[in-house]
Amino acid sequence: VSGELVSVAHALSLPAESYGNDPDIEMAWAMRAMQHAEIYYKLISSVDPQFLKLTKVDDQIYSEFRENFKNLRIDILDPEELKSESAKEKWRPFCLKFDGIVEDFNYGTLLRLNCSQGYTEENTIFAPRIQFFAIEIARNREGYNKAVYTGIKDNEEKEASNGGDKGANSREEEEKGANRGGEKEKTNEREEKEKEAYKEINKSSETTM
Repeated sequence: VSGELVSVAHALSLPAESYGNDPDIEMAWAMRAMQHAEIYYKLISSVDPQFLKLTKVDDQIYSEFRENFKNLRIDILDPEELKSESAKEKWRPFCLKFDGIVEDFNYGTLLRLNCSQGYTEENTIFAPRIQFFAIEIARNREGYNKAVYTGIKDNEEKEASNGGDKGANSREEEEKGANRGGEKEKTNEREEKEKEAYKEINKSSETTM
């Protein structure tokens, strides 16, 4: 496996024209994009996204993005706003501004359409890395990605609460069991005393007779 990973890493370091449409390389790129998506989703699930810094030039990316795409809706993306020919014409100069500023600025990355949901097949499109950074930085700063963070936290709190309830129920059952055990012991003790008393009474009666 390590040998295969080295080969893949070497292949990915080569310029694109050296391998064309090699399906193995395309699969390697897809795997790498999926790993990036998983890491990013875990990040916005565990940390308040408003405090995240994705690059060294987040401020520049955000200001350039909102200057060029003031009215672009980012909570739920319309694929046509990213992929149509007219959209590509608008996005191209924005993306090229970050050539040499953002590493691998045009590297293929997975982008969620609905920011309140995860990376499912229906909710994911392929986009250049700088496009991903622009939209996700804006989602973080404008509070849209907080839905993921708060949703995960709420689920964790519910699970913890349910676990506490189960623990309390378990303790109650243990206490009830202990009480039943104690009552049983008392009943047995009473029965033993009654038997002893009955024997003593019989002895006393026999003696008297």
